[in-house]
This record gives sequence, structure tokens and C-alpha cells, in this order.
Amino acid sequence: MDRLNRFPQMMQQYLMRRVREAEKEADERKFSMRTRKDALAYQEALRKKMRKVFGPLPRKTPLNPVITGSFERDAYTVEKVMFESRPDFPVTASLYVPKGYDAPMPGVIAPCGHSGNGKAADAYQSFAQGLASKGYVVLSYDPVSQGERMQYPDGKGGSKIGICCPEHNHMGSQQGLVGEFFGTWRVWDGIRALDYLLTRPEVDAT
Repeated sequence: MDRLNRFPQMMQQYLMRRVREAEKEADERKFSMRTRKDALAYQEALRKKMRKVFGPLPRKTPLNPVITGSFERDAYTVEKVMFESRPDFPVTASLYVPKGYDAPMPGVIAPCGHSGNGKAADAYQSFAQGLASKGYVVLSYDPVSQGERMQYPDGKGGSKIGICCPEHNHMGSQQGLVGEFFGTWRVWDGIRALDYLLTRPEVDAT
């Protein structure tokens, strides 16, 4: 007798098949490019898809940046920064400013992956420290529901729902009910992080 299938994966397998088909189609198009015109056409097609997926972006509002403190390391200074990606929606960040290099310097924004402690995770600190020691100004910021940006705080430094993915899923479901997309909020944080970085005199805006 066949074992009872207690964990069906029909939807997952369907979605993975769609992803593989999309990857194959994209690879075929990329590897068929032969001219600059081909590359620019591909680039514009991607832009159109991205605009469709993420929808209209909000208008840019004042960043209202605040530096709440700083500390020194041998090769760089770290500033504790907050700015608003949307009105009254603060983003917490660490700005790594190299020592011993002439301004303006190249700038890098450093988004974080799925770490409960956001920008404080070892991997992201190592990344930022490494670039700062080579003369890059690095802005590492907390994603929504990670690090210092809990959206459903429990009053004890944690989350009523669960840090990281549980909050992401909850927030995304709520936004879907009103026609919003959680991914757009994440992308917009990154765009405004770059806007903040470009306000810094240490950064080469070109």
C-alpha cells in the first residue's frame, strides 16, 4: 500500500517549474545577444518587467537624517544613522567612513539578507568593514522587520509575530489586501538609502 502523502508539494513543484522555464528563457535570450543594440533592448525589456512587478513608486519625501552616535576603528569611523524612506517610516543604518583616503570616495549601499539582527550580522559587518578598509563609504541598513526595525514590537525588543520572515509574511499579506506590494517597500528603502549616501560630502556622486 502506498504511504499517505502528508506533505503534498504540488504548488511548490508547479512554481519551481515556472521558475526554471523563466530561467531557461532568460538564458537563451542573454546568450543570443551579439550587439550593443541587443543588450540595450534586453535591458529595456527588464526595466519594463520590473516596473510592472513593483508598480508605481512613491514620491520622494524629505529624508530627515539623524546621526545618533559614532565610534572609531583603526581603518574607518562608523556612524549610527537614521533616515526616513517614507514619512515617519525610519530606516536604521550604519555608515562606514574610511580613514586615510581623500574625499570624494566611491559609495556602496549594503542591503542585508535574512538575518534577525539585520546589519549587525557578522557577514554584513564583515562585508562593510572590508570595503571601508579599501576606501569605500558603505551604508549598511536594516531591512524591514530585521535588526532595529520590528513592525509588530512586543515591548521587550522582539516581535509579537516573529522576527524576520514571519513579520515579512504578515506585513505582505496585509499590504496585499490594499493593493500594496511588500517588495516595493523593500526596494524603496534601498533607493532612499542611495539618496542618503549621495548627500554625504565624502561620497563621489558620479
